[in-house]
This record gives sequence, C-alpha cells and structure tokens, in this order.
Amino acid sequence: MKIVVLLKRTPDTEAKIKLVDGKLDLQDVQFIMNPYDEFALEEALQIKEKQGDVEVVVCSLGGDACRDVVVRGLAMGADRGVLVNVDDLSLGALDSLMISKLLAAVVRRESADLVLCGQQGIDADNMHVGVMVAELLGWGHVNVVNKLQLQDSKQITAEREIEGGRIEVYTSPLPLVIGANKALNSPRYVSLPGIMKAKRKPLDCLGSSDLNVEVGKAKSEVVAYEYPPAKPTGKVFKDKPVEDMVAEVVRLLRDEAKVI
Repeated sequence: MKIVVLLKRTPDTEAKIKLVDGKLDLQDVQFIMNPYDEFALEEALQIKEKQGDVEVVVCSLGGDACRDVVVRGLAMGADRGVLVNVDDLSLGALDSLMISKLLAAVVRRESADLVLCGQQGIDADNMHVGVMVAELLGWGHVNVVNKLQLQDSKQITAEREIEGGRIEVYTSPLPLVIGANKALNSPRYVSLPGIMKAKRKPLDCLGSSDLNVEVGKAKSEVVAYEYPPAKPTGKVFKDKPVEDMVAEVVRLLRDEAKVI
C-alpha cells in the first residue's frame, strides 16, 4: 500500500504579515509546514506502524525553498519525498486548479492508494486543493476528518464533525483523498536520529514537464492584498444609572446595529 501526503509551506502561525504596495512582504517571515498537513502526515505514519507494509511518500509544490518542508516530512518518518519545483513557471499560472493538476499528476505517477492532506492551508485558507485533486483523479473525498480507520488496506471509515456538534460517518473503498482536521491526532516531534536519516532518504525533484501537465493561464488571479478595515471605536457607558445604560445599549443594538 502507498500513501501520498501533500505538504504545503506556509508562514508561521505567529508571523506578522506586512503589505507593501498591495503585495505581501515575506522577506522576514519564518515558514513552517502547514499545521493541518502535519496531522495528515502523522496519520499516514500511524497507519504505516499499524499495517506494516505501507510506503509513505511526502510531496510539496513550490520553489526550492519548499525542500525544507519535504525534508521535515522525511525526518518525521516518511520513506520518500517528491518536490514539484515550479520556479520555472509564471506566478500567473499557479492558481489552485493548476496546483491541483500538478499534484494529481504526482499521485498518478506514484500509483498511490490513499492521499492525505490538511483540510486547508493556514495562509490562503481556501480548502480548494484536496477537493480538486480528488475530482481530477476521479476519487472520493472526505474533508475535516476527526477520526480515521483503515480496514485490510481496502476500505476506510472516516468521521467528521458538522454543525451542531453532530458526527457524519463515511465508509469508502480505496483509493480516496482525506483532509485532516486538528482533532485527528497529535503530530510527533522530529528527533535528531530522524533528521540524520532524512538526509539519506530519496528526494525526487520534478518539473511540470516531467509530469506531462500542460500549463496555461490561471483561471483566477490575485490582483492585490489589503488590510481589513479598522474596527470602529467602541462606545463607553458610565456615570449613568444601570437602567439607563441598559436602555441605551438596547436602543443602539436595535436602531443602529439592527441586530435585535
């Protein structure tokens, strides 16, 4: 059995993103593996430990800087790494659909049985890629998965939480694409022996031409970024009887905010 885990390089969750002339200034930003992808990788490694005969392949798409994300995946315990280097492509060609086409081509090339990825990236936060990869492959897809159980390397039962605290349960044969939620597991720490082993593990670097994917113009384009509008100054109520302050708050909620 082969599991492909899709990894994304994202800004650190504590990073402060600056804008310069409508563009992201990432010069001093520290990057990490997308946290949701860590849950996906941990689940793949746990499946390998339980099932035994499983190969875990980590794959990331981006420039050469994404190599660090792949190496971290190898240090956590993955068997092989694949880096889809898109430095030769115009940024105008790389929207979610084109990224998904390239990643789907990697999955086909690997003849994978299962794809695990994060439910979303913490940067763009769009939840597009996992669903698109599944659609391009013609596979089923379950996102925001809190619990996963594999039976005999042939069938998966996945649980996901929906609104109202209710649980949906899906049972599907492989192949399948799963989007991991943070409740799925607790990712392991990278050990020093794992870091040393990662240096000796195979890491293939591919381009769009290696994947036979025709790169055209993107279907969508980011024109500019801007900060959200500043929040209006709050109103302070004091030096009045409590009954008067309550009445004033109710009036404002009804007449100005129109929420009651």
